[in-house]
Order: sequence, then C-alpha cells, then structure tokens
Amino acid sequence: MIAEIISVGSELTTGMVTDTNSAWLSRKLAELGIMVARHTTVSDDRESLREAMQASSNRSDVVIINGGLGPTRDDLTRYALAEVLGQPLESHPQAQKQIEAFFVKLGRPPSAADHVQALIPKTAAILENTIGTAPGIEARVGKCRLFCLPGVPREMKRMFWELAARMAPQGQPPRPPVVIRSLHTFGSYEADLGRRIEHFMTPGRNPAVGTTASDGIISIRIVAQDTSQTPAEVPAGRDERKLREVLGDLVFGAGDDTLASVVACLLTDRRLTISTAESCTGGLLAKNLTDIPGSSVYMIRGYVTYSNESKIELLGVPVELLQAHGAVSAEVARAMAVGCRRRSGTDLAVSTTGIAGPGGGTVEKPVGLVYIALADRNGVEVRQCRFGAHLPRAVIRGRACKTALNMVRLGRM
Repeated sequence: MIAEIISVGSELTTGMVTDTNSAWLSRKLAELGIMVARHTTVSDDRESLREAMQASSNRSDVVIINGGLGPTRDDLTRYALAEVLGQPLESHPQAQKQIEAFFVKLGRPPSAADHVQALIPKTAAILENTIGTAPGIEARVGKCRLFCLPGVPREMKRMFWELAARMAPQGQPPRPPVVIRSLHTFGSYEADLGRRIEHFMTPGRNPAVGTTASDGIISIRIVAQDTSQTPAEVPAGRDERKLREVLGDLVFGAGDDTLASVVACLLTDRRLTISTAESCTGGLLAKNLTDIPGSSVYMIRGYVTYSNESKIELLGVPVELLQAHGAVSAEVARAMAVGCRRRSGTDLAVSTTGIAGPGGGTVEKPVGLVYIALADRNGVEVRQCRFGAHLPRAVIRGRACKTALNMVRLGRM
C-alpha cells in the first residue's frame, strides 16, 4: 500500500514554520506497514491544492492532507476537496454539534466563521475532533482514500490514532510491516559515532541504519522490514542491543526520550533532589528540568545569578574568587554549585557560567566557553566546554544545558 502526505500552508512554503507533522505521520504510517512515497507542501492556494489532491489520489492508495481546515479565509482544504469530488459543500449536523459543544466548554458561543468548519462535501464523512474545533474529513476518490486532518499537531495526532485502525482498505494487505526504532546519543561527534557503527550502515542491509544530528544530539534510526522467514521486530531488536553494546554510555535513551526526561526518571527512581545555579543559561536549565510533569518531586530551587553581585549574595561565591579568576572560570562554577547545594539543601546542584555571545569574548575566554559544575555528596565535578564562537547564542545555551543534564545522568551520586 502506497501513501502520500500533502501539507497545506503558506507558512510552510515560505519557511516561517517547519513541517514536523509530515515526519511524524510518515513514522506512524510506516509502523502500520503503509509506506509513504511522497511528501508535497502546498501554499494556501486553492488551485494548487486541488491539483495536488487530484494527482496524489490518482497514484496512491491513501492520501493524508494536513492543515487548511480552520475557520479563516486562507483555510481552503474543504473547498479544494469539494472540487476534486465534484460535489457541493454542505453543513454537516454532527460537525455543527461538535463545534458548538467545544465552545460551550470555552464558555462562549461560536462565531459565524467557526461554523464554516462544519462544511464538508456531500458524500464525505467527518472525523471527530475531540480536542479542537475543526473536524477532519474522510472521502474517497476512485480507489484512493483521502483523510483531511487539522494542522495543529496535537489535534492531528489524536485524530490520526483514532482512525489508524481503518487506514488500510478492507481485504487489501499492507506492504511488509516495518519496524522503526531510534536511539539517542550525546557526547560524540557524528563522524566519530558513524565510524564506530559503520558496519551497521551497509547499503541494502536489513535493518537499514542511519544517523541524524540535531544540536549536539545524534540519533540512530533502525528501520527493519519483515522477510519471509523473520518478522521485522527480530532484526530491529538485535540491532538495538548491539548498538547499545558498541556505544555504551553515549546512548541516553530511545524513542521519545529526551535528556531531560531521562534525568527526571533517574532522579525520581533514586529519590534525589536537585537545584540549579545559572549564569549564561539564564534559567534554561531549570526550564528543561521542570518541563517534565511531576518535576516538583526532584526540582527544589533554581537561581539565576547573572551578575557578580547575585552570585555573591544568593550563592555565597567569595568576592576574592571573582576578582582573581573572573565569573567565567572553573573556580567560580565550582563555588556556585557548592553554594547552590548548601543553600537549597538538595542532593545535587548544577551550575553554569560562560560566554554565550555574540559579544563579550576575549582571546583567553572566547565566545562559546562555558564551565559547568555538578556538586553532590561526593564532591564537585567541573567541566570546561568550548562550544565554538561560530555558534548562535541560543545554540550555545542549549548545548550547555544538554551537557549539564548529561553530567547529571552520568554522575556519581
């Protein structure tokens, strides 16, 4: 079975927004044994969208159109679909009830524009949207089934899971099932990691193994297909185990894991508490730790001590240390972590101090220089990081946070 995905929105074609929905849909369709042959991105133009729908439905079994179902004048998916089907749009009673019920929860009536979302082609069916206003639409063009989903990611994902079981036409088996797994690593360069696992990356191999780098995290994807003798789960599981053996502590998680979520589980399981003292990261590390639900169990306190005065007043960093070594130094990072742990009463404390740029660097202390310290009952570990003056400020701050989280993950505790 062949599928295509059409993403709708001028914000996508102009590069203002990155299309993450198509990537997510492709992964989930592959897990159902439905292979995506083509991604198409179309601006908010009715004729272009109609042409894309018509072409995709002529060559594929399943087409998912993502976006363009909202209440504004540039939401054109329903109109283009009506033209492809050669049918008028009609107000769907169930869709009307769904929209009205949603606005009752909000405590206000829907506007006339909101009611536009209840218009669907005459022979099409609606897909209930349980967490938003725009119903989805299901229709058929010849042998092809079209599913129009909202562009809001959480609405799209919820609707997809509710219709996934019906995605394959009855009586038509999907292509050989595919298993996709991913491992996430931190602390190595992509070229070095690629060298260590190159024997897994032979062209034509099943499973196919590849890498993707994003802001210091290198993910390894494992894509396995069924053979006549072996279900895809078997080679996928074998490769995952072997890759973990080869890479050891570089692997911090799999699937939807993040460094923050892994650290959260570790702290919770070990019943440890943590506090943060941040200079160059300005609270970003505390944000990462508290992004995880239930973080109040382990995250006790966060200090943002951007100035020297705040380091002295809030953390007890000695004036003499700042005068002798400067705020960006191993000595001050150590004192920040020790002071943070002492004043917070936590098992662990992490500090960051550095130069995130774009200005403020010197020959001795260039932009991208960051010191990170981790204090626990066994002492203090301090790490000097040189992320590079060429990197944007946000990337340097993000890398510093990831490094700090990784230090907690690998810490002695």
